[in-house]
Amino acid sequence: MASIDNLLVSLLVDEVVGGFIVTIPPGHVGCIYSIFRGVLKNVWYPGMHFKIPIIHRVKLFNAQLIEYTVAKDILLKDNKEIMGDEIINAVTSDNKFVAVEATVLIKLDTERLPEIWQNIGESFVSKVVRPVTRSRIRKVLTNHTLVKALSTDRSIIEDEVRDELRQSLSGHGLDVENFYLSSLTPIEGWQITDNELPRIEPVSQLKTAEQIKSERLFTNQPESSTNNDLGQRN
Repeated sequence: MASIDNLLVSLLVDEVVGGFIVTIPPGHVGCIYSIFRGVLKNVWYPGMHFKIPIIHRVKLFNAQLIEYTVAKDILLKDNKEIMGDEIINAVTSDNKFVAVEATVLIKLDTERLPEIWQNIGESFVSKVVRPVTRSRIRKVLTNHTLVKALSTDRSIIEDEVRDELRQSLSGHGLDVENFYLSSLTPIEGWQITDNELPRIEPVSQLKTAEQIKSERLFTNQPESSTNNDLGQRN
């Protein structure tokens, strides 16, 4: 699985002639840090460039199209900056829980890389890409019923999420090329009532009705009413 290194490739690049010449490989661009002036505004494109040893340090960025994948086999505990996310739980307009797997095609705005590096740093995925992607997927799905999301509205959902991501991420120097739904899986046994806000958790952590009851998540209802509701849901 790709990691943040797909975006921020390395602090070390090929240096020759005592460190005066730096070679930027194809598909990448370089940003320059000066110990006196900070991050410089100019960007280096593939080819040979001259720098001042010790004074200048060069960081490589991937300028190619990158996949950000939401899938069940991704574990964030292994790497918070991995280019992807665990399954995203969302709620449809008819109060049905669904598990979402998807792919976002992203490309860095190379002209804005110095700004990105200066203002956001290297934790770009965990600070920007992941929370924005989660939020926009959940926002769009609240406008579609489960039945339509699984059938006629699938392409509409993809277009809406893509547009939402473009609008939200462009301000951070990311261009969203496209968004694809890999799978949309209903989560059985869940339904929101009385305008309750959903408790979003990874699929592996979803609680049973008895666990919810014991933790008194439905505190706004009498005990007898809660028992009836749970019986209806089962």
